[in-house]
Amino acid sequence: MDGAPGHTLPAPAGAVQGDLLGFLAFLRGALRRKLEGLTEEEARRAPVGSGTSLLGLVSHLAAVERYWVHHRVAGQEVALTPDVGFDVAPDETIGDVLARYRAVAARSDELLASCDLDRQLGRSREGRTVGWVLVH
Repeated sequence: MDGAPGHTLPAPAGAVQGDLLGFLAFLRGALRRKLEGLTEEEARRAPVGSGTSLLGLVSHLAAVERYWVHHRVAGQEVALTPDVGFDVAPDETIGDVLARYRAVAARSDELLASCDLDRQLGRSREGRTVGWVLVH
């Protein structure tokens, strides 16, 4: 995994925040690569008992990242869907879901670039911090 083209682990950034953001980018890319070359049917196939598909997983992660980073970390008003399940609308394509995931990731990167990892999230009784969100 370390030496395969496109699969290189991020180099140490010299700071925890850089390392966390580097691994977040690496893992996002790994997930996107799983969809490369798949047909719409293959991307929607749910090979596990929970009914989760690869495309549904990407859709879910976009919604979850939007909630945690855009809403909880940055305090932005976002349309929160009560069900951030793994379903994908029948008319959504792999391209649609990946475009949404990339847009959410790009905005998250902007919002996280200068955040203090130790800053507690507003209204968090559990003591969750920006760093916790990145690890989560």
